[in-house]
Amino acid sequence: MYTNVPGMWKNQLPRPKPDGHKYDRGHCVVIGGAKMTGAARLAAEGAARVGAGLTTIIAPEGTGTIYRETSPAHIIIEDALADRCSQLQDPRRNALVLGPGFGNDAAGINGWLSARGIQRLVLDADGLNHLSDFTLLRRDDVLTPHAGEFQKLFGDISAQEAALKAKCIVVLKGAKTIITDGKDIVESAHASPYLASAGTGDVLAGIIGGLLAQGMGSLLAASAGVWIHGEAGMRIGAGLVASDLPDAIPDILKSLA
Repeated sequence: MYTNVPGMWKNQLPRPKPDGHKYDRGHCVVIGGAKMTGAARLAAEGAARVGAGLTTIIAPEGTGTIYRETSPAHIIIEDALADRCSQLQDPRRNALVLGPGFGNDAAGINGWLSARGIQRLVLDADGLNHLSDFTLLRRDDVLTPHAGEFQKLFGDISAQEAALKAKCIVVLKGAKTIITDGKDIVESAHASPYLASAGTGDVLAGIIGGLLAQGMGSLLAASAGVWIHGEAGMRIGAGLVASDLPDAIPDILKSLA
């Protein structure tokens, strides 16, 4: 078992090239919901702040105005069901965050999973609650359950056993977060109790998605994302709300340079 410290992954953090452009820094897609629109916006902001060159929110039909008015830094696309496959076939869209605020729609979750192209995936929240088929997952995908979601999805097994069952990365969130690919186990206690607040997990999903978009390996991206998220919580401390977290990320990245 490893302890999650920056020395594990600091040298693998994505760095922009002096002559690079936004597509060199990856394109993270977040699937938005119809009602809990704040969750997808928090995830998209986490992805952008950690360095993704572009972030797109694919919003349900009729909700685009809500997302556009509150998320000016992100591309907003209203999804028609028939367009689902085409939205994910652009090879520049290389990371996908699915689940935050999505809603009670199992068919929708599994439809997006079936429709994706090359994207590595962060599956969180409603995505975990409605996942029905582990064969829709890939080795480099990342699942980010809290204890209740984990129990519902996997039952009474360890995080390591769950990663072997799902054949991907599992991030079991808690006071001591466990990150594992089924072989290596990383334990992370670098966090603040003030992170036990609505929406903070959405930001974490976005941070990991943003690192995946920039090409970081999945286990290291998950470990770095958990540490950065925890560090943001520690720096903010009392009074923390989820929307504070993305704004803390730039200074954390500067301190890791």
